[in-house]
Amino acid sequence: MKNISILGATGSIGTQALSVVDEFPNSFNITALSCFADIDTLAPQIEKYRPQVVCVMDPEAAQQLKERIGTKYPNMEIIPGMEGLLAAATCPGTDMLLTAVSGMVGLRPTLAAIDCGIDIALANKETLVTGGAIVMDAVAKKGVSLVPVDSEHSAIFQCLFGNDHDALKRVIITASGGPFRGKKLADLKDVTLEQALKHPSWSMGKKITIDSATLMNKGLEVIEAKWLFDLKQDQIDVVVHPQSIIHSMVEYKDRAVIAQLGLPDMALPIQIAFFHPIRVENTKPSLELSEIGTLTFEKPDKETFRCLTLAYEALAAGGTMAAALNAANEISVARFLNREIGFLDIPKINEAVMNRHENIQNASLEDVLAVDAWARDIAKGLN
Repeated sequence: MKNISILGATGSIGTQALSVVDEFPNSFNITALSCFADIDTLAPQIEKYRPQVVCVMDPEAAQQLKERIGTKYPNMEIIPGMEGLLAAATCPGTDMLLTAVSGMVGLRPTLAAIDCGIDIALANKETLVTGGAIVMDAVAKKGVSLVPVDSEHSAIFQCLFGNDHDALKRVIITASGGPFRGKKLADLKDVTLEQALKHPSWSMGKKITIDSATLMNKGLEVIEAKWLFDLKQDQIDVVVHPQSIIHSMVEYKDRAVIAQLGLPDMALPIQIAFFHPIRVENTKPSLELSEIGTLTFEKPDKETFRCLTLAYEALAAGGTMAAALNAANEISVARFLNREIGFLDIPKINEAVMNRHENIQNASLEDVLAVDAWARDIAKGLN
């Protein structure tokens, strides 16, 4: 029985993770759950899984949950804010933390869990984008495992099984292309929020769906792959694959390419992370390639989808540049979701923040947090 804490339990990844727990009830126990403010979804999860610690980031929602539950669970703590997130991440007895919150908020609790010797199932790209060197150094120091949950990084992780890292030539990350694949800048000038939220392949949260539409999501994955797999920039390529059947590929120096294929379903990478290093049978349908018919591939349009280019530039710059880009992107996407700016303003704001940033090499956690706060303030004032 593996004890698991889930940060972001009410989101897309969190709810699918709990469905994996439900499918294997004798394998997992839930020690902690967190959400931002969705207590209507969280309350029945508490009833079902009886965690020791619950975090509701929004203090008002946390108080409402306390009033709703009352003294029904006397041994359970409900803690708001970052204090609660840290408590959930380090809940005593936890074997694995699933970091499935959205945004850079996942960095500190992930580091806290690693410091406690807890293994990590990572579904939060921003943790490694902003603090990659710090996190991977902590993983090595504490000897914990960090297993990626993103479908693309899970695919690379699987393709690397049993092979020598020195034989690796490059990784090829696949992208669906999002809802605007094939469009040019002129086509995107009047994009609506509703259009940007219609992803052709995946059902995801709003922030990551917009990131997919701008290809920022793929850019964040490029940076994350550098840290996860100890890669150089020229070892990370992106190819557009609209069918979303090949989740990523690995090319070795003898030019052999190994791909991981599967139906677009996040339950499998979650299951792989939870059961690592073993594989177990599940009830999902098999992939029938004869029914899929055709798999196609295209080069990404880095001129139209400038966010992908910005991510490569941040990776090349190193230091805190990726943290600045990520913070700017979180703010610009939030502003687009609030209908404050246009779709094409997202890369413009991101680039403007990068241009103003005074990069810090060999940054500490305090440096990263300071850059994050600075970049958010700048991005809020740009149009």
